[in-house]
Amino acid sequence: MSTDTDEKTTRVTRKGQVTIPKELRDEFGLKEGDELRWVKTEDGIQIRKATQSAGRGMLVDDDISEGKREEMAEEMEADIHEQRRTEWQP
Repeated sequence: MSTDTDEKTTRVTRKGQVTIPKELRDEFGLKEGDELRWVKTEDGIQIRKATQSAGRGMLVDDDISEGKREEMAEEMEADIHEQRRTEWQP
């Protein structure tokens, strides 16, 4: 099955920067401050999201509602993004 996000092209700028198409950012939940991992493979370069949310909810008591869990996760995610944005050095 092929979708219009299967094949997108972007250009590398003079500074080595690329823009990730909006459809792909939305589909994979990429936000400002997220880290990407560039992996060299036999077929070329593979890009993976380095930040994961797999552990979400592990440190929250069982009696906390799903809505409150989501709210807490969003607050922590925003804090992490802000910290990465302010600490990042090119």
